Amino acid sequence: MGLTYKNILVAVDGSKEAAWAFKKAIEISKRNDASIVMTHIIDLRTFATVEAYDRTISERANQFATELMESYKQQALDAGVKEVTYEIDYGSPKVKIAKDIAKKYNADLIICGATGMNAVERFFIGSVSEHIARYASCDVLVVRTEKEEGQE
Repeated sequence: MGLTYKNILVAVDGSKEAAWAFKKAIEISKRNDASIVMTHIIDLRTFATVEAYDRTISERANQFATELMESYKQQALDAGVKEVTYEIDYGSPKVKIAKDIAKKYNADLIICGATGMNAVERFFIGSVSEHIARYASCDVLVVRTEKEEGQE
């Protein structure tokens, strides 16, 4: 196995942490001459209660994700990344990213932001980044934003 990465999968969700992870992905991609696959997983469970009343919510989520991905894709290409693709999917981000998407795109590195959950939420839910780090079969880089360093 080589020491360079070829296919970098970066999870983006519109958060500050994910934006930071994306910036790092661009830098690592350029150093390794790697392609970037961005993914955004729309967690349908968050819509379960409102979906009955408002069918357009998941459509809006999809539209938001598509606009976000297109904007990020352009930024990556402008920065000199050779190949950028993305996938929007539905389901549990924890499971989808570590297992399905990473496998599908043959990712050898997954980059995600450290989630800003408090200790109680982490205890009950476990963070997405934690889950990815545990179950992914490739390297995982969990990126912290500056303000998070030294906190805990």
